[in-house]
Amino acid sequence: MAIDCQSARNVCHATSLVFLSLQHMNQPPEHDQHPASRPSLDREAWIEFALQVLPEEGVEGLRIEVLARRLHVTKGSFYWHFKDRQALLNVLITHWRDARVREVEMQASIPADQANTQIRNVLDQYVTHPNQTRMRTELAIREWARRDAFVATAVEAVDQARLANATNLFKLAGYPENTAQAHALLLFTHIFGLSMMMFEDSISSRVAQHCTTIAELIVSRRD
Repeated sequence: MAIDCQSARNVCHATSLVFLSLQHMNQPPEHDQHPASRPSLDREAWIEFALQVLPEEGVEGLRIEVLARRLHVTKGSFYWHFKDRQALLNVLITHWRDARVREVEMQASIPADQANTQIRNVLDQYVTHPNQTRMRTELAIREWARRDAFVATAVEAVDQARLANATNLFKLAGYPENTAQAHALLLFTHIFGLSMMMFEDSISSRVAQHCTTIAELIVSRRD
């Protein structure tokens, strides 16, 4: 049976529409269509960069467009790893919490005969030679925790881990239970009290003069 030219054109047009419709159905979401939306940065890179920005600009500075622009990538790179901004914030806080808890657990995982030395090492790490960036990050997270229950829970978990492991350190050093708890609390109130005051690259000379004396008071025995 002969098919006229107009009918042939109609068939071709209909076939093309079906093909285009199938193509569209198989396309990824719009924010993944750009070639640069492939994971040019891995998940850890986004988390680490967000942690760098946090002490500078607070949680308000952790906006997808701003982070992508500063990293010289498209937003598609972000969406490859995270559903949305809140997903990044949740992962960031979980990452920070887990890293801090692992750190304090390692500090307390030592033989008993090294406990006194380790207590002094902790004081040296946080007081004499503090990492200012980490201190600022912690202060930013604590400020954020005032407005966010999820963050507050993470901060509480870190504080509990610090006090529990510091208490264990003092117990390993021979302190009775109640005294060990008191010295652990004194240790961290000293550390974080100073962190509220120190925003320069080094401790002021006036405060530094007293740090050794304060450290000796913290580790001294009053059984």
